[in-house]
Amino acid sequence: MDFIGKATKATEDDFIAAATSIGVPYAAFRAVTTVEAAGSGYDGDGRPKALFERHIFYRQLKDDHDKLYAAVDAGLAYPKWGEKPYPKTPDGVYAEIDAAVAIDETAALLSTSWGLGQIMGSNYKAAGCDSVQDMVEKAKESEANQLLQMANFIKHSGLADELGRQDWAGFARGYNGPGYAQNKYDEKLAAAYEKFA
Repeated sequence: MDFIGKATKATEDDFIAAATSIGVPYAAFRAVTTVEAAGSGYDGDGRPKALFERHIFYRQLKDDHDKLYAAVDAGLAYPKWGEKPYPKTPDGVYAEIDAAVAIDETAALLSTSWGLGQIMGSNYKAAGCDSVQDMVEKAKESEANQLLQMANFIKHSGLADELGRQDWAGFARGYNGPGYAQNKYDEKLAAAYEKFA
């Protein structure tokens, strides 16, 4: 699968429009993209910022033993998060994604977080997409598409209220999972918000 598209950067108006569409302040919305993807939706090669999650891939393949064994043997799947560190470079991340795609494309894309909002592929419906392939294709095209996916996901997940009132712990728990405090996700959001507020 080719992961390079037009890679059109977002304008300030795109950020404002996405934030306004779910009724949250620009600074709060911008804080999330800053913490999740360091403010950019693409890596140096124009691919969507991505992170492949091996424990999610394990879950996606649990009903297909042949594919699961192949993924485990390749070091691409295991049952619990954190058994191995993430790759340190975008090329390392995409090497894992490509290897996982060779085993099962849909499962691999579902097991990867994408773009400015780092929305998991498995949340493609909540992000407003018809399929995970549709989600990735739109993410390849523009950061504006990535922002809309993020806004849709926040709204669908019932997190717009938390984000709107800067309840960073509440938002972090819903957006990043119960382990958010280990990485000080809420504190990072609060600090990023202050830069844009």
